Amino acid sequence: MSFWNFKNIEENEEEIDLRIDGDIVMDDDFWSMLFGNDNVTPKGFMSELNKYKGKDINVWINSYGGDVYAASRIYTALKEHNGKVKVKIDGVAISAASVIAMAGDEILMSPTSIIMLHNPWGTFQGEAKDLRHGADVLDEVKETIINAYQLKTGKSRAKISQMMDEETWMSAKKAVAEGFADGMLYEKNKEEPLENSFMFSRFAIQNSVNNRTRDFIKQYNQRFKETYKDEEKIKLLKAKLALECEL
Repeated sequence: MSFWNFKNIEENEEEIDLRIDGDIVMDDDFWSMLFGNDNVTPKGFMSELNKYKGKDINVWINSYGGDVYAASRIYTALKEHNGKVKVKIDGVAISAASVIAMAGDEILMSPTSIIMLHNPWGTFQGEAKDLRHGADVLDEVKETIINAYQLKTGKSRAKISQMMDEETWMSAKKAVAEGFADGMLYEKNKEEPLENSFMFSRFAIQNSVNNRTRDFIKQYNQRFKETYKDEEKIKLLKAKLALECEL
């Protein structure tokens, strides 16, 4: 059984749904070798994707990840696709699955979904120099993963590397705030940011105060003219008033 499924949308012939659900495996995976079934590997995926050239694709993702090289092939195939690729994460996009998600022209997340990124893992055998070489390989693999995240988010490589070191889990809102997603599914009315609302209220109050101040000064000017004949005395009183307003 493959970890993806293409499905035509009946009401829209120019758009299809693609569901990625399950472990992401490479062409030389044990099970595909054992049963001779390329349909569960990226090779079969790309062959089927080619049937939908020019169509927009909704890529639904719910996967705990898998082989980073397989994810790379799928990511590249989606980036090369002739048509809009909209990624919708309805469950989890963890590890290699989060890399595939970055291929979307638009990435949307269910309010209950999760993205997770971490450092690549590997199993190595041999003497000390072989293990050191394995560590170097993992460092280079990490650089390739950072490429995908950086192209989407615009974050510095150092920041993304830190997030991978810390095994970062992100809710939909956090992923949007960090640039790993563009929005949340099912949002109808987006609220104004809190700081914008505050700024609007502050400016409204300030305008109101300015209007009252102008009226206040206008009334006092009229009163000075009616009460005092001495221009010098009027200037002194206005200076005193200005000083009191400053305090």
